[in-house]
Amino acid sequence: MRTIIAGGHGQIALRLARLLGKDAVGLVRNPAHVADVEAAGGTALVCDLEHASPDEVAAVLDGASAAVFAAGAGPGSGAARKDTVDRGAAVLLASACERAGVRRHVQISSIGAGSPPDMSRGEVWAAYITAKTAAEEDLRGRDLDWTILRPGRLTDDAGTGAVLLGPQVPRGPVPRDDVAAVVAELLHRGAAMGQTLELVSGTIPLREAVTRYTP
Repeated sequence: MRTIIAGGHGQIALRLARLLGKDAVGLVRNPAHVADVEAAGGTALVCDLEHASPDEVAAVLDGASAAVFAAGAGPGSGAARKDTVDRGAAVLLASACERAGVRRHVQISSIGAGSPPDMSRGEVWAAYITAKTAAEEDLRGRDLDWTILRPGRLTDDAGTGAVLLGPQVPRGPVPRDDVAAVVAELLHRGAAMGQTLELVSGTIPLREAVTRYTP
């Protein structure tokens, strides 16, 4: 299953490339990041989702079976880039999927999206949650086999393979390893299409958790 991963140099994306191997195609903005994607076992293509057109991205998607939006403006970015990346690039990828006929689409969002942002956490956080919410709303309106995954607080701890996955779960952390593994399972099983699921660490074996949403 040739899978295009937007934000291909991100920490979750590189982990996903290791799991998918040669089927993973990571989209990177910086040509210097190509080697890192290839070292993870995937293929890299240079494509700047902040400046590319829907037709240009659709051409990149040609022949793919699935797409994953794993991009983000990053913790050091300001409010403006939360909109251009976390919302704008997500909308662009979804639009390109429709043009290219790539129906399977997994969008990595965040717990907290879909609700008004906590303004006490600052303007940038509010912009981030607002952008993620808008990207989710856009995707739900498209004729795609979409899944929206909202991880909790991301950590670099080793994955445990045990999670809590559902429409609404208590706030908590989750290793990036486990997020990538859940995305891989969602793709492999064709699970949770048309659903928005939250993800944190838990006690349910990862494959069992995903199987509950497998048709």
